[in-house]
Amino acid sequence: MNDATPAAENTDYDALTRDIAEVPAVEVIVTVAVNLMSAAAVKLGLTEEGDAHKDLDEARKLVHALAGLLDASATEISSFHAAPLRDGLKSLQLAFREASFVPDEPGQGPGEKYTGAIYG
Repeated sequence: MNDATPAAENTDYDALTRDIAEVPAVEVIVTVAVNLMSAAAVKLGLTEEGDAHKDLDEARKLVHALAGLLDASATEISSFHAAPLRDGLKSLQLAFREASFVPDEPGQGPGEKYTGAIYG
């Protein structure tokens, strides 16, 4: 008989549900936004490893998703939370434009559907 139990069988889903129930929605939104920002930065080659993980197609998707999330949640999170996230988004959009061999037309870059055209 095998004594090893798969990790999934040991997961306490009731505890996880209770934990997530206690987290305010603003905190969940901000956490997701920060995770999208971090992943986009990696895919843009902005980390210590530089180009090792650079993938502009993946970065485009992440920046676009971040812009959509911030646009959709703008009225739900305070400007205290939204302002630095918008600044981070703009920085990522500018970094994407710089990293692109053939830059998108103004207004056509990742997330610009939500933010308007980004100029460097």
